[in-house]
Amino acid sequence: MFKIIEKKALAPKVKLIKIKAPLISKKALPGQFVVLRIYEKGERIPLTIADKDPSEESITIVFQEVGKTTKLLGKLDTGDSILDLVGPLGNPSEIEKYNVVIGVGGGVGIAALYPILKALKEKGNYVISVIGGRSAEYVIFREEIEKICDETYITTDDGSLGRKGLVTDVLKELLETRNINRIWAIGPTIMMKVVSDLTKSYNVPTIVSLNPIMVDGTGMCGGCRVNVGGKIKFTCIDGPEFDGHLVDFDELLLRLKSYREEEKLSLKLFEESEGEEIASFEE
Repeated sequence: MFKIIEKKALAPKVKLIKIKAPLISKKALPGQFVVLRIYEKGERIPLTIADKDPSEESITIVFQEVGKTTKLLGKLDTGDSILDLVGPLGNPSEIEKYNVVIGVGGGVGIAALYPILKALKEKGNYVISVIGGRSAEYVIFREEIEKICDETYITTDDGSLGRKGLVTDVLKELLETRNINRIWAIGPTIMMKVVSDLTKSYNVPTIVSLNPIMVDGTGMCGGCRVNVGGKIKFTCIDGPEFDGHLVDFDELLLRLKSYREEEKLSLKLFEESEGEEIASFEE
């Protein structure tokens, strides 16, 4: 059993948990993820490792309560345990000395971006971050990001923090005025698509993390297949990072909608029988 040693709310329906996981904390690298199962009858879900602390043998996970399993996960507290935790999985980010790099993060993706930017800074890069959310309360990991970056720009849809607008507004200005060598973009799929479309016109290599499409995390279910440069790839074993200029985002966005109705039904049934589900889970 993997014990939760810390828990806190970062934003509405967005939570952080630290989990005691000695072996994973020693091996995990930026960009990798874990697959967890809360209890015996629960589903397996992949979540990106937002941080690790080998000295306390822990890893940090940040998640948004969207479906049944993440809602159950959000009900756990410090001292509770998770039944299964497998990892680290996926290919780590390619951390090298590129010179000037930009990390673009949106929503929960900001937490996944953090360990990558931290590693890039440690490698000697000049690191610029552009992070955004719907409003100030949704811009998570702000202090952590600002601490490791040379420059940080914040945008919000409503202007409640930083600049009013989109992360791509700031990114476009940086691309027009600075010599940028490489970009990472992690966040909502539509954000990664817009970022990749923009940077392609400036011929700046752009890496995206396709975590939102992963399901099983081992390559067996086929649910995370994606078209990259005309070839079928599996996000969980070939990624999760890919060249954003080669990803067929239009196809990806359509596939993300494939089971929307089934997901809504599953959540509805869970909410209607939440007491029974939780009782079964606690047993």
